Amino acid sequence: MQLFLEKNNTKLLKKFLPLLLFLVISFLNAQNATIKGVVKNTYKKPIEGATVSYLNNGVTTNNKGEFVLIIPANKEVSVLINHISYKTLEKKFNLPSNKTFRYYPILEIKIEEIDEVLVKDRKKNAEGIFTVKPEDITKIPSANNGVENILMTLAGVNNNNELSTQYNVRGGNFDENLVYVNGIEVYRPFLVRSGQQEGLSFINSDLIQNIQFSAGGFQAKYGDKMSSVLDITYKTPKKFEADFNASLLGASASIGGTLLNNKLSALLGIRYRDNSLFVNSKNVETNYNPSFIDVQNFLSYQVNSKFKIDFLGNIAINNYNYIPSTRRTKFGTLSNPLELIVYYEGQEKDKFKTLFGALKGNYQVYKNLTISLTTSAYSSIEEEYYDILASYNLGVVNNDFSSNNFGEVEFSENIGSQLNHARNDLDALVYNSEIKTTYKKNKLQLDFGIKFQQEDIKDRIKEWEVIDSLGFNVRPPHHNTNNQPYEPFTGEITPYQHINSQNHIKIDRLVWFAQLGNISNWKNHRIWYNFGIRSHNWNVNGSDIETANQIIYSLRGQFAIQPNWKKDMLFRISGGMYNQPPFYKELRDAEGIIHPKVDAQKSLQLVLGNDLSFKLWNRPFKLVSEIYFKSLTNVNTYTVDNVRIRYSATNNAKAYATGIDIRLNGEFVPGTESWVSIGLLKTEENSNNLGYISRPTDQRFKFGMLFQDYVPNIPNIKMYLNLVYNTGVPGGSPSYANAYNYQNRLNDYKRADIGISYVFIDAKNQYNTGWLKSFKELSVGFEIFNMFDVQNSITNTWVRDAYSKQFYGIPNYMTQRVLNLKFNVKF
Repeated sequence: MQLFLEKNNTKLLKKFLPLLLFLVISFLNAQNATIKGVVKNTYKKPIEGATVSYLNNGVTTNNKGEFVLIIPANKEVSVLINHISYKTLEKKFNLPSNKTFRYYPILEIKIEEIDEVLVKDRKKNAEGIFTVKPEDITKIPSANNGVENILMTLAGVNNNNELSTQYNVRGGNFDENLVYVNGIEVYRPFLVRSGQQEGLSFINSDLIQNIQFSAGGFQAKYGDKMSSVLDITYKTPKKFEADFNASLLGASASIGGTLLNNKLSALLGIRYRDNSLFVNSKNVETNYNPSFIDVQNFLSYQVNSKFKIDFLGNIAINNYNYIPSTRRTKFGTLSNPLELIVYYEGQEKDKFKTLFGALKGNYQVYKNLTISLTTSAYSSIEEEYYDILASYNLGVVNNDFSSNNFGEVEFSENIGSQLNHARNDLDALVYNSEIKTTYKKNKLQLDFGIKFQQEDIKDRIKEWEVIDSLGFNVRPPHHNTNNQPYEPFTGEITPYQHINSQNHIKIDRLVWFAQLGNISNWKNHRIWYNFGIRSHNWNVNGSDIETANQIIYSLRGQFAIQPNWKKDMLFRISGGMYNQPPFYKELRDAEGIIHPKVDAQKSLQLVLGNDLSFKLWNRPFKLVSEIYFKSLTNVNTYTVDNVRIRYSATNNAKAYATGIDIRLNGEFVPGTESWVSIGLLKTEENSNNLGYISRPTDQRFKFGMLFQDYVPNIPNIKMYLNLVYNTGVPGGSPSYANAYNYQNRLNDYKRADIGISYVFIDAKNQYNTGWLKSFKELSVGFEIFNMFDVQNSITNTWVRDAYSKQFYGIPNYMTQRVLNLKFNVKF
């Protein structure tokens, strides 16, 4: 009987067990809810391997970022989404039974802040140093891709010539900026007079590792200039790397790696540039054949753990062949439109060849003491030859809309010609040797350096201009009697402008500096400070000139404090004496005569700054503000024609510059850094107590914007916008004009460049298989320069009407809208 019952119970259990399990599972499901979705990053890319969990229960996303998580129903549950490379995200849910909720979380990239790196960045901020990411340089659209292009988006940094890499900083001119590469000062050609002749900047953007820039108030360890410092450090590659860039403007390539059991690090860069795309877009028809070639290499050999030897070499060959054909420029007003028509004969041939080499040894005596010895040589051989005859017709344009000849010249007000001739040669050799020591103990740092430099320069200037109008040779403005065409002139033809000089001078310089810096705390506030002294002694001698010897001293200091406040703020004050002993160009006046006793230009500077770091839209931002004032004495006045500066070679003026610079930078778009800059400036000079007038660099207002963006649904499509607006500067006057009689301003400079590229491969999009796996970066795109086709001008062509004795200033327009295609690849 018992056996019978056991058999029946077993049969019943087997029969009803599936039903029982179904009831239990249904009961449990009735107490749960489901969350389904896809985890992505800010670039809308799915994240594999992210953990989605609550308490001790969780799941991991698949290769598509998908997940399914079961959570208790009718109960508040905190769900965490985390990944080693992204910031953890927490979300609370309270879902009803059997509910399936769709959830698509976005994770932000995690940036680890190591204390040492944080202190280093804070130190640069305290010193008023602006840093730039090297990888952004080639991405920013500009007629001249390079470091200088990014600097010109900053407040206080100006340039109204897109074909030039030169820049003005806070009222200073091109010659007042210091540029260092690996701690070695570099120079620019002497005879370049226009941006289209300039070619390539010395700095090769493909080789850069670090970029630091100070717009004023810089430390005593830097040189004796009055405006700014650009400090570039080239890479020392630890493994093989290569990149190639090509566009309609030229190409560049670089390769780097290690040799000799990784003791030797080698880097080589080659660049070629052709400005034809821009020059042919101007209103002058030309046969233009430029060739700008540059080769640089950087070698670093680690002899042992304490001793390292570096070598930096550069060869640049710029050939500029320019044959103008015709020019047509409309100007004037709607009621009185005019047109200048010019027919040219002749050509210009310029050659600029520069060689540069530097050898540096760095020895760590012991842990706290480092000594370095650097020797360098710079050679520049330059030729500027041209003979150009311009026959011009200044005509009145038909402004009658109903006329069949609307827009055409009806009659000529003036017909004339102009002949320009030059045979200018320059041979410059600059070499120096410098010893520097750095002693560090805890947060204290002591720097000392001494340098000897010699400049040997040979220069020949032969240039003249003859102007003829209506058959009469127009005599020079300094001529005692000039009553043409009413009184005929029967004497010899005298050039309207004429320079004929030949110089050979040597300048010996002995420079030393000492600087002390420290980082400490005061009542829980972080403090940075440094102060130093510089001495500069120079001797000018040469054939047929009187020997002159002078010496100056400069004191400088910086102080910064980061208060222990809830708001992340930093305050700094810097300044002192920033004096500029004359280089060769400052000694030579407009007539080519050398004045060896020209003194150093002197300035007292004060800079007050504030950095405010904050979160906006849950993203990092920084607001940087600086107020500055410069008082200048012994000023050597000058004129600017395009990019050529001509000095008066006297110290008969005083000047000042004051202004405010504001920059807001941060992630306006998640994952990208952009900034907006605004600058206000006023700079004036007083020559021979005649009163204050605007200096040639009086750029009253500056607005600059660098904006980066991407398409949300297609994040591989990147956009870069470079926008600049500068108010007009005094300029455009004839080179012989008196600045006190000519204070007209050029038109405002407005320019917008945009670049759009598709990134196939970058650090976040890599291929593990196939032929694409060997690439680190691969992108193609296009750029539109001067997107709104604004007619900017930087100089004027002056035409004289012999009948009315009136001069017309016809603007020389810069480049028009230009389309450029580009390609970039890195291995």
